[in-house]
Amino acid sequence: MAGAFAGKRALVLGVANRRSIAWAIARELAAGGARLAFTYQGERIERSVRELAATVDSALVTECDVRSDDDLARVFAEVGEAFDGELDILVHSVAFAAAEDLEGRFTDTPRDRFWLALEVSAYSLVACARAAEPLMERAGGGAIVTMTYLGGERAVPHYNVMGVAKAALDASVRYLAWDLGPKNIRVNAISAGPVRTLAARSIAGFPTMEEIVEERAPLHRHITAEDVGAAAAYLVSDAARNVTATTLYVDSGYHAMGM
Repeated sequence: MAGAFAGKRALVLGVANRRSIAWAIARELAAGGARLAFTYQGERIERSVRELAATVDSALVTECDVRSDDDLARVFAEVGEAFDGELDILVHSVAFAAAEDLEGRFTDTPRDRFWLALEVSAYSLVACARAAEPLMERAGGGAIVTMTYLGGERAVPHYNVMGVAKAALDASVRYLAWDLGPKNIRVNAISAGPVRTLAARSIAGFPTMEEIVEERAPLHRHITAEDVGAAAAYLVSDAARNVTATTLYVDSGYHAMGM
């Protein structure tokens, strides 16, 4: 989408390494001419994010704990300073559940880790959208895209509490779209099939998920981070100016199958 994002300013949350879906989206935006800002969570991945951000001449790289309102306020203030008080695009690719809760029974999820998964994976979108709203309003509108999964609609073995968090995320997309629509701010989600990312490794049986999708999806092939990046670029582009409150499936058609 060469030139599609010329003059646009985007904040990308969720890059961990070059295999991240968030990084694939960032590359699409950068190729289209967007100016980018990135967040990272913790010192462990800071170097990786900074090195990747440097390859697209990022305007800002800053740490962000999405569980902290104070931290989010600081981050969006920094974004405002970097982008002259405006923001056009927000990419939310943030999720977390404890590894042990993606192995056993959902029934055994303890209360504290249940709320942790929902806070990081779903409420963070609400908090980020609220912080982005004034910046996008000054820009004349904006586009927000987040990452969901079929496990929020159907029971997927081992996805467990993350599936519940994705269900909350899906509903949040619809309500945010309603609230922010009058300010010309669109909110959408992408439901991707299994993609080999760092986060995917924590899901027990992930290779089996890949095999089932390849066998049963109409297109009979795997999904890559680049596939998701291209779909996200469409959703945040002006070509999708009348698309909001929508989930776009990038799963080779697997979501349509009954068996």
